[in-house]
Amino acid sequence: MTELQHQLDEIARGAVDVIKIEEIKQKIIAGQKTGQKLRVKAGFDPTAPDLHLGHTVLINKLRQFQMLGHQVIFLIGDFTGMIGDPTGKSATRKALTKEEVAANAITYQAQVFKILDPELTEVRFNSEWFDPMPASELIKIAGKYTVARMLERDDFTKRYQSEQPIALHEFLYPLVQGYDSVALRADVELGGTDQKFNLLVGRALQPDYGQVGQCVLTMPLLEGLDGVNKMSKSLGNYIGINEPAKDIFGKTMSISDLLMWRYFELLSFDKTAAQLRTAQADAASGQLNPRDLKLELASELTARFAGKAAAEQVLSDWHKRTQEGAIPTDIESITLQIGDSIGIGALLKSAGLASSSSEAMRKVDEKGVRIDGVVISDRALKLAPGAEILLQLGKRGFKRVTLEK
Repeated sequence: MTELQHQLDEIARGAVDVIKIEEIKQKIIAGQKTGQKLRVKAGFDPTAPDLHLGHTVLINKLRQFQMLGHQVIFLIGDFTGMIGDPTGKSATRKALTKEEVAANAITYQAQVFKILDPELTEVRFNSEWFDPMPASELIKIAGKYTVARMLERDDFTKRYQSEQPIALHEFLYPLVQGYDSVALRADVELGGTDQKFNLLVGRALQPDYGQVGQCVLTMPLLEGLDGVNKMSKSLGNYIGINEPAKDIFGKTMSISDLLMWRYFELLSFDKTAAQLRTAQADAASGQLNPRDLKLELASELTARFAGKAAAEQVLSDWHKRTQEGAIPTDIESITLQIGDSIGIGALLKSAGLASSSSEAMRKVDEKGVRIDGVVISDRALKLAPGAEILLQLGKRGFKRVTLEK
């Protein structure tokens, strides 16, 4: 595989839309001749200062661009955050105050630099160009898009058809985000699948300002631990990046073998796309134990967010519990039919390790529950079909459990 093809392989890895991969290829080739790096932008409104792995999918893709030698621009939308992103909303979103935006931005940066290399990251705030911009210039930008085109956005269309109010300032949001690409002279912009319309606005605006339209790359939403719903704190199916090392490790080990590949594709830096395809083939043929791969993934994510020393300690503890006689050899194996997912309390009860869900919850609170040797402390933890786990309650309660739908 050539270096160029390797780059394109990694850039497209896990992406839903790449508009257009041939243009990205030509930009890279042109840059190799001139020494110019791709300018790769992703914007974040600082509205969620406490991040989980689902939030990091986009940041991971930025890191991949960094590792390929390109210039990453981490744009904090302190100006757009005060407008309020209407994407996916059925009602006008409450705008943040300047004080809220500033406080969240500080927290955001501290967390994202667990992934991005701060020395290789250009951090910008879009208030740099919008605060001094005269109203006449903003009106000029607004004149480049029609109401009809704005109503092509799915969420605007639904609200319009259901007679839900759409405030005029919400139409400005895609334009303001699009102009960010003009101000930063972006070659590529990344976003979630729900941001595709906004990203294409930037691509459309740039030629009006004498620039080549940016390429667009969208990333998918990450499923949570249940393997069904998107990762969310409210659903209890998340891994927080500020959680203790043992929780990050334990929750990662609890995911199903099928979901593991999804997490590897979207979250791992230790395997290239080509290496991941080889690992999947080896696992399918029986040459590779999926649990060994899951240990690699759990160790990588724990080291990234809790530090290498903490990850090594958690892994060492896991090996001691599972390989040095702490676990009986005559453990009963059972298969449970669970539907889309099962909570930890119901799991313990269904496996016959707890007489009731309330007893199971009490044991979770007492740190008496382990999955694959790792203490489980999250009462809201849910597991998906396909998981094969060693479930432990106290010192003597063990079951090897396979979850099926």
